[in-house]
Amino acid sequence: MAERFGLSVRETEVMVYLANGRTVPYIQDKLTISQSTVKTHVRNIYRKMGVKGKQELLDVIEKEIF
Repeated sequence: MAERFGLSVRETEVMVYLANGRTVPYIQDKLTISQSTVKTHVRNIYRKMGVKGKQELLDVIEKEIF
């Protein structure tokens, strides 16, 4: 899926955390990156996947898996 949408390795890591319901502070802590960097990755993920929010992201992921 990451390849299909052109996600970087780090964006893919962030996407997996988001898909598992994790928050920006949680992702920040786990990946040891700044909150700003996490938000930039989230923004890039949404843009590349053509979604406007977390629920749309989850819908796309679900559609791709099933």
